[in-house]
Amino acid sequence: MDSVGSFSEKFNDIILFYGPRLVGAIITLIIGWWIIKVIQKAVRKGFEKREMDPSLRGFLNSMIGILLKTMLIISVVGMLGVQMTSFIAVLGAAGLAIGMALSGTLQNFAGGVMILLFKPFKVGDFIDAQGHKGIVNEIQIFNTILKTPDNKTIIIPNGGLSTSSMVNFSAEPKRRVDFLFGIGYGDDVDKAKKVLRSLIDKDERILKEPEPFIAVSELGDSSVNIVVRVWAEASNYWGIYFDMTENVYKTFDKEGLNIPFPQMDVHIQK
Repeated sequence: MDSVGSFSEKFNDIILFYGPRLVGAIITLIIGWWIIKVIQKAVRKGFEKREMDPSLRGFLNSMIGILLKTMLIISVVGMLGVQMTSFIAVLGAAGLAIGMALSGTLQNFAGGVMILLFKPFKVGDFIDAQGHKGIVNEIQIFNTILKTPDNKTIIIPNGGLSTSSMVNFSAEPKRRVDFLFGIGYGDDVDKAKKVLRSLIDKDERILKEPEPFIAVSELGDSSVNIVVRVWAEASNYWGIYFDMTENVYKTFDKEGLNIPFPQMDVHIQK
């Protein structure tokens, strides 16, 4: 009975000693977590009001959230009576072990920092990287999110993205649109050039400078190929490409210019 009574007294002492601290720590954790969300929301609005680069908004907001939450957890642990020096030492050792285990994750974090520092691309750019093409939707701490033209979401780790080659189609305000049109052997080449030039002049999206380029590029197996190169604002690239291709097909037919298809002549000798 004495042992039971002694255990009961010790248990009561523990409850009396740690109970208020535990309740206070839980309350602090709940309120602190809510305050952090409010701070992040206010910071996000502040970034938008100052028109900060969208590429930085998500990254910095995530970093602020992680930092504040880490400070909150350390404070809560301190409220429970844990010696902070010992806790930080244990946390440091655990961090080292976790860092070694998650070296790839740390590489992705470093890659995200490099992307934001050197800015090979930004939110809204259309890029081709790691075998994927899409518009940069968000640059996160560890990954970059792309949206494809058919609305697929592609998640690419920042580590490989920052160390491998990529193509940024939105880096320059102007792009050259290249076409290759074929006409049949025996068709009037000069007439084909005039028709192409007329279609170019009618499209106001095509820039006058640099000067559009039209020339015979090769004598193919079944067609005389004419190359056309025009310049346009990057945002008009695909509109010009599709419209020009359709207009050439319709106009060549009206003007009596043939667009040949691959064919083979077979001669049978007796």
